[in-house]
Formats: sequence, C-alpha cells, structure tokens
Amino acid sequence: MTSPTDMHRGLALRGYLAASHLIALAAKPALRRRLRRGKEHPTRWQEKIGQNLAPRPDGSMIWLHAVGLGEVLSLRGLIERLGQKRPDLSFLVTSTTATSAEVFAKNAPPRTTHQFLPLDAPAFRHRFLDHFRPDLCIWVEQDLWPGMVSDLATRRVPQCMVAARMNAASFRSHQKAAGLYRDLYSAMAIITAQDDATAAHLASLGAEVKVTGSLKPAAPLLACDEAELVRLQKTLGQRTVWAVAPAHQDDIALAYDAHQKLRNTDPTALLIVAPRLPQDNLEETGPRRSKGKVPAPDDAIWLCDTFGDLGLIYRLAQTVLIGGTFGDVEGHNPWEAAALGCAILHGPRVANFKTDYAQLADASGAVAVATADDIADALVSGDLPRIAENAGRAIKIASTQTDALAVDLLDLFDRSTAT
Repeated sequence: MTSPTDMHRGLALRGYLAASHLIALAAKPALRRRLRRGKEHPTRWQEKIGQNLAPRPDGSMIWLHAVGLGEVLSLRGLIERLGQKRPDLSFLVTSTTATSAEVFAKNAPPRTTHQFLPLDAPAFRHRFLDHFRPDLCIWVEQDLWPGMVSDLATRRVPQCMVAARMNAASFRSHQKAAGLYRDLYSAMAIITAQDDATAAHLASLGAEVKVTGSLKPAAPLLACDEAELVRLQKTLGQRTVWAVAPAHQDDIALAYDAHQKLRNTDPTALLIVAPRLPQDNLEETGPRRSKGKVPAPDDAIWLCDTFGDLGLIYRLAQTVLIGGTFGDVEGHNPWEAAALGCAILHGPRVANFKTDYAQLADASGAVAVATADDIADALVSGDLPRIAENAGRAIKIASTQTDALAVDLLDLFDRSTAT
C-alpha cells in the first residue's frame, strides 16, 4: 500500500495548488450564471462552494466520486457489495452534474448520501473535508481533482482510482500534463483500469495498474414505480414493444425508419423513444410522457422525454437499440437494459464502451446493426430471446471482477483504519 503522505508534489502540482486560490474569486458569479441557464441544481448549488452540506452520518464513511450520470449509476454495484460485507459503513457519493443527482436519488443504495463535489478551491475543499471526514476516497474512471487529492494525502486519507478509462485522445491530453498526473497517481494506494489499453496509458504516466474491468455490469437493477409499471403493462398487453435509449437524433432517425418497416408486418408494434436529454427538440410523432400521456392502442410511438425513467422503459421493452452508437457520442451503457432482460441492438460507434460491447459480442449477447433494414430484420429475428439470455450470463461473469475489487478495497480500508 502506498502511504498517503508519500505523495510527490512536483512543480506542476505546486503551481496548480497556488493557482487554485483564484477559483474562489470566480466561483459564485459563475455558478449563478449557470443557475440562471438551468445548468445547476436550483436548491443545492451551494454544495459546490462547500456550504449547505448534508449531515454526516455517525461512524466510518467511504467517499466515492464520479463525474456524471452514467458513472454515478455504475457505483451502485460496488457500494452494494461494500455495504453487504460491512453494514457498519456509510457512503458518500459526489458528482458534478444536476442530472446525476436527480437520477441517483431514485436509485441510491442504502446508507448512501449524495453531494455535489465542491470546486477545487482551498476554502471549499477544507469545508467539505472538515465536515465529512472520509476514511477512504475512491475516484472512479478518470475525474481527479488535484487540490482535493493533495488535501486528502495531507490528511492521511487513503485514496484509490478504480475502473479507469482513458482512450487515445484522453491519453494525449494527459501527456501534456504528465508531471501533474504522475504526482496524482503517486497518492493512489490502488489503481485499476477497465481495459488493457487504459492500463498501458496509465502505466506510461507512472501508475501501477491492475485491470479489473468495468463497474457497470455489477450495478443493481434500475428502479421504477412498480404500480405504474403494472398499469402500463396492462395497457400495452401483448404488443411488441421496443425502445431506442438513451437516444440522440442519429439514433432516432434510424429507429423511426426501422419502426415503419416493422409496422408493415406487426401493425400494433410500439416504439419508445427516450432521448438522452429530455429538453432535446423532438418531432411530435406520438404522445409525450412529460405531458402525462400514455400510448393508445393505435399509437405507433411513445416519447418518454423525462429523466430517470430508463428502469421503467427497459421493463416494458423486449428489445432496446442503445443510443449514441451511430454518431460522435460513441455509445452508452448497454448493461442496464441487458440486466432487465432486454435484447441489445447497437450501432457501430461504441468507442467509449469498447470493452463492454466486446464482452457482449464474445458472449453473443448483443446484435450489431448499421442500417434501418438491419434493425428491422433483427426485431423480427427469433434469436432475440437467446441474445438476451446470453447477455444475462455475461453480466454474471463480469460482475465477479467487482466482487474481487470490493474485497481489495475493504482490505485497504481495514489496514488504513487500524494504524
């Protein structure tokens, strides 16, 4: 185990720490501008300056940080495993986006508090750390805040970076500040990567890395309103239901074309469109969930333009075309839909989830499609139930890596708190 006090602070990090005092000068005006544009949580934005923080539970606490919605939701499986082994622990989850807070609130594990990570100014960091006093910090994927890492090291709080993901473009960006990242990695007692390419990138920046895969397959099922689910299942009856989610314009255009072809042979089929951002402009092609509408028997499309409803959508759909896989977004998480028994379809653009889709492909647990004809053909294929079953087996295999990671983290926690 790396001693937290052994963190090296080279010229780049010392320069950053000195400059971080300036962050406080611009913080409130910047946050208020973002608040007016709807970019910040209307009642909780002051958490980002270390104020109006939630009460700290008694006892030991593990703090986990992830930047946005997908990363935050991926923490649930790890927290669940840590909590099952150690019911005396509480958990603090931080993120930076308002949407992550909204959706995580519906899916938070027991004994877990969510807060927004404060901006990396000394005064904000100190208020946050003095209040929560974490016993272990886990940074997820690659969102490290240098000032916070340095302060935690000074306070002798052990830190880890888990499920790191770094593509070639991100690696080139990190290389420009190689000295800074070398110092940050020196503070980490454990560093794990999702894939071999990320591990190689981190190693070239001075990190000692172990490949443990993604946290996403191990996440528990997304939540939903059970009473509403039952009502909608009765409304839809025996209709073929499929979804495109989380969807962007490229995905939606192809899904519409494929659905027209499907309706030629299955006139009652329903397509659920769940945009990644509900405020995206959508053509009025069907009833909108945001207006309280549900699909009538003759509706071909249902627009689920609300946050936090993927748990409901994935339970209603038999098949899901995962969005972001036909354009520059380069994919979204396929595991959430697969865990709820959906057959997975996806386009060719999956660079941001390359390892995840490779695991599904190796297990014959997903279908790659490129055109509307491909999607329509897949939807009437008799292979979809088998595809869904294969994905379920892949989830069980991939989840064992998170089981092992939880054991390693608790071992580190126990050794650090025993000293």
